[in-house]
Amino acid sequence: MIMISNQSNEKSSFANLLAESSFGDDAIEGKVVTGTIVVLRNDYAVVDVGLKAEGLLNVNDIKALKGVDSLSIGDTLDVFVERFEDRNGEPILSIEKAKREAVWKNIEAHMAADSVVEGFIVGRTNGGFSVDISGTTAFLPGSQVDLRIVKDIAPLLNVPQPFKVLKMDRTRNNIVVSRRAVLEAARNEAKSEIISKLEEGMIIQGAVKNITDYGVFVDIGGIDGLLHVTDMSWKRVASPSDMVKVGDVVQVQILKFNKETGRVSLGMKQLVKTPWEGIEQRYIIGNRYKGKVSNVTDYGAFVELEECIEGMIYMTEISWLRKNTHPSKHVSIGDEVEVVVLDVNPAKRKISLGLKQCQENPWKQFAETHPVGTRLEGVVKNITEFGIFVGVTDLLDGMVHISDVSQSSDTKDDKFKDLQRGQKIEVVVLDVNPEKERINLGIKQLEIA
Repeated sequence: MIMISNQSNEKSSFANLLAESSFGDDAIEGKVVTGTIVVLRNDYAVVDVGLKAEGLLNVNDIKALKGVDSLSIGDTLDVFVERFEDRNGEPILSIEKAKREAVWKNIEAHMAADSVVEGFIVGRTNGGFSVDISGTTAFLPGSQVDLRIVKDIAPLLNVPQPFKVLKMDRTRNNIVVSRRAVLEAARNEAKSEIISKLEEGMIIQGAVKNITDYGVFVDIGGIDGLLHVTDMSWKRVASPSDMVKVGDVVQVQILKFNKETGRVSLGMKQLVKTPWEGIEQRYIIGNRYKGKVSNVTDYGAFVELEECIEGMIYMTEISWLRKNTHPSKHVSIGDEVEVVVLDVNPAKRKISLGLKQCQENPWKQFAETHPVGTRLEGVVKNITEFGIFVGVTDLLDGMVHISDVSQSSDTKDDKFKDLQRGQKIEVVVLDVNPEKERINLGIKQLEIA
């Protein structure tokens, strides 16, 4: 009985050992293990990887992998066990797959650490480009090449480039990388460093990045600052593109800087001496000066008095009489005009000009030639509930208030009712106010006289 039991135990132990041995062989299949060269032949080496049998590898492949000219028995190397036993009972080993597996693990480590890997863009493929990372091919989508659209990829081909790993799929043998992510991270880092150093008043250089109708965006090292058209020059700038073009390197001053939003306002004209310095001594209020009309708007006209210095003629200061007409009816761009300085404000950089002041004031002239009490004949221009407008010259109208039509001061009065437009009537001058551009006339005063 005891002998039977011992035999049974021995068979059981042998079976367990066999199973454990088989399990061990099976466990390393599809994995990278360390092998040792135990035999060298002319063109192949026998490598022991700890299995029941050794595997064979090409000697030249081993030399290329290890980067050596010769091999020795006892040398070790990493190999991939494709199968732990073929039909001859020998394992099938691969150096190339071991190398590829090491690259994959390295790339996985970089992906986990959110660090960069180095690779080479080697060619174009559908929707992007192929990237060689230590002999393993990865996919670079076209949108991930650069921060902007790259029209010519040639300068980037076969040049070492840093990449971020976006996705890995072993089953599909797929690796997706991004060069743009690396550039964005570098830009953000540079931007943070620049922001920490920026101060209002600093003078820096930047490259013109974009041009709009209202100004220019300048790249000052990862941050875009706005150079407004009004801060490009002391003179009027019709279009920013008249002064700069994309790619130009310009020197600018930081006018305003918000560290929280990262917004930067820039100026160019602030780097040169302001032409407004001493302006009050050059342009005296009340004096006449000549200039050229540089712009005409709905509310007036701008006159260039000297380079970078413009004054404004408001529409009310263009003509003594035609006040409601568009300024373009009186002046055009390029016209040489004589103007009078009405006001100078160096703080606001404004000069108010008058055009009509260079002409004789018809209201003042009328007051001088028609003192109070003067009788004259005029033409009824308009009749309203409060009085009558009478043309006293070809250009000027006076008003007869209803209270000065007749003694009754009633619109039902015959003298009021009988009046018609175009009718000539006699009136007397009651008052002339050139400042208010007003002439008061009377009819009833003719009877009193």
